[in-house]
Parts: sequence; C-alpha cells; structure tokens
Amino acid sequence: MIMGGGSSESLSVLTEVRSEPSVPFGGKFRLIDFPLSNCVNSAIFKVAVLTQYKPRSLNDHIGIGKPWDLDRATGGVRLLQPYRGGPYGDWQKGTADAVRRNLDFVEAQQEENVLILAGDHIYIMDYTPMMLQHANQNADITVAVRRVSPHETHRYGIVAVDSNSSIVEFQEKPKRSRDTLASMGIYIFRKQVLMDLLMENNYVDFGREVLPAMLAQRYGVYAYTYPGYWADVGTIQAYWEANMSLISETPPLDLYDPNWVVHTRSQERAPAKVGPNAEQVGGNLISNGARIYGAIERSVISPGVVVGNNAVVRDSIILNDTIIEDGAVIDRAIIDKRAVIGAGSVIGDGEDNTANQDYADVLNTGISLVGKGSFVPAQMSIGRNVVIHAFTTEKQYGRRKKVASGLSVGRNLR
Repeated sequence: MIMGGGSSESLSVLTEVRSEPSVPFGGKFRLIDFPLSNCVNSAIFKVAVLTQYKPRSLNDHIGIGKPWDLDRATGGVRLLQPYRGGPYGDWQKGTADAVRRNLDFVEAQQEENVLILAGDHIYIMDYTPMMLQHANQNADITVAVRRVSPHETHRYGIVAVDSNSSIVEFQEKPKRSRDTLASMGIYIFRKQVLMDLLMENNYVDFGREVLPAMLAQRYGVYAYTYPGYWADVGTIQAYWEANMSLISETPPLDLYDPNWVVHTRSQERAPAKVGPNAEQVGGNLISNGARIYGAIERSVISPGVVVGNNAVVRDSIILNDTIIEDGAVIDRAIIDKRAVIGAGSVIGDGEDNTANQDYADVLNTGISLVGKGSFVPAQMSIGRNVVIHAFTTEKQYGRRKKVASGLSVGRNLR
C-alpha cells in the first residue's frame, strides 16, 4: 500500500496543483514512479495507492498501471480514494488513518503481510531481502532504516536496535540522539496485527503513534538496515539537491541500470535537439523533445522544454514544456510545467538572499520558484527566494519590472 495523498506545503508551488507523489523528478519521472517500480522489480504485483489531496494528476499518471506491468486481471494496481459512509469512510488524517479507512480492502486480500510505502521518496530498493528477514524473524512489524549523520537525526524517526535487529527504542525527530538509524517510512506488517491495531485504536500516524505503541506492548518489532541511496524530497532544498545529484559525475542514483528499470508513463516525443550555437557547461540532464538554442549549465531539462537563443539556464530544474525565450537568464531556480519566461527576463537576480515572506523556513537558500502555467513578462527582474504562484498572469505583476528577493506574486491555489 503506497501513501499517495500528501500535500506537502514545504514544496510550495510544486504541490499547489498536484499531490506530492505526482511531482515531476529527474527530467522524465514522477516521485511515485520509484516505489511503483520497486514493487514490480521486487515481483510485487498487487499494489494499492491511497490518494486524497488533488489526485487528478496522480490518477492520470498511474491510470491502469500499464507502464509498470500492473494492468492485470489478478492483482494489478488499485487507486483507493477517500469516501463517505460505512465504518471507515471519512477524510484521511494521516498514514495510519489512511490505511484504517481502507481496512475493508486489506481484509479482502489473501496475503499474510502488508508492505506500507511512502509515495514521495527517491530510492531504488529490492524489497525481497526485507520480506525474507520479516518472515525469518517471525516479526509483527519490520521497519526499514538507514544510517544518517548525527546532525540529520532531528529530521527523522530514530531507532535503537539490539544485536538481533530488534528495535528497543524509538524517538520521533529528537533534537539530539546518540543513535543514527533513521526510519525510512517503509513497514512490513503482519496483516492481522495491522488490522487489530487499527480497528481497536484511533492511531493517525505510523511513526508517531503505531510504532511506539507496538514497542510498549512488546510486539515483535524489528529493523531492516538498507545500505543504499534514499532521499526524502519533502522540502525545496532537498528536492533541488536530489535532482542536482543526478548530473554529478558519479550520481548516487543509477537511472541507467538495465536490470532495475524505473518505469514511468511517457509521451511520445521527438529526440532532444541542441542548436548549432548552443552551449553546455558541466553536466546536464536533457530529456526527449527538449530544444536547446542557448546555454545550459548544470541543469535538469524536462521533456518539451525550449531554451531560446542567448538564454542561460544555470543550476536549475526546468519542468515539462516550459518556454524560456531569447536572452532570458535563469539562475538557481525551479520552473514548473508549461511556464513562459519572457525574453530578457532574469530569475535569480542579484545576491540578496532574503528568505521568502510566506515560506521562510523552507525557501531561504536562494532558490526561486515559478509555478505551473505561469508567465514572467519580458525584461522582468526576479530576485532570489521568490515564489511565482501557479497560473500567474502578466496582469498580476502590475506595472513593476522587478520582484525583490523574498517576495511572492500571484494567488496561492491551495
């Protein structure tokens, strides 16, 4: 069961018009592609995606599951929407509550165990070894964990384990911790244990409530240590860093492994085109259908993007079908799908790093954002940590020709 209903205000404009799992990533993919591909590559062909917040984009992307070989008469993928009525029908309040609202589906399955996954994490993982460990230890729950640095422990649920990998202590986002094993939000439950816990209690969240309760009640709680790359891209900075890591000389995530394909729904597009006067500096990721006539430096270019003559894109992520007109400069920015950046405009102008007025906690490292379908007028100067909300029109800028660092333009569509 994949948690697919998150809204994540920390991703700002990227989740104004879509749920977090349907946010584009790495040129041609979406976040949901990674857990879905991990499932089918691990020979798991019965998958449910639990949706809620603005699900249309996610529903359209998954469809009947054909790109993942999940369009099956037996098993396959199910999209489970919130509903009213019956003992479980209502709006979902958290991860555990989302599963509770779908316990009728869980009960109808013949399998003895349930794998719970987040829909918004970036990693490549074969779940088979974890499932084997779960069975061999006769566990009630097995939690996937990974080692993090001591200064990162405040971001995660942290576990302590004994010599048998049994979890003996759990701390939810501690200020300080001697332990450095972080929960990845991946759980294998014995099905009957999961059902009993959720039917008999009003738990909302697996990490904050279910796991501590299971430890207190002396269930068999074990950890499976995962040694590979894993990224929680729930903030703009983390999302930007995970994308940028793909263009490094030795990327931590191998998207080119023929033995572990990351499947996705793709449009048929012409090959990427690089014009005769175009320049590339450093590594870049250029997707199908992109047309590059200007300069790109250390950037991720998604399908259908057009970079005009004498335009410069630097340290940026440009999503599908965005048009960057002649002479525009984009420095350290994320531009959502189908935006138009007017000729001669500058995004990421100057050195003023004032935090954004609406997202000060998460938009303070110089990255500016342009929402889906937005228009940036020609010759406009956009500073750093600026938010241009989705579908912002030329009229919403008024007469100004400059948007100072830390400001927002347009209407928040949440």
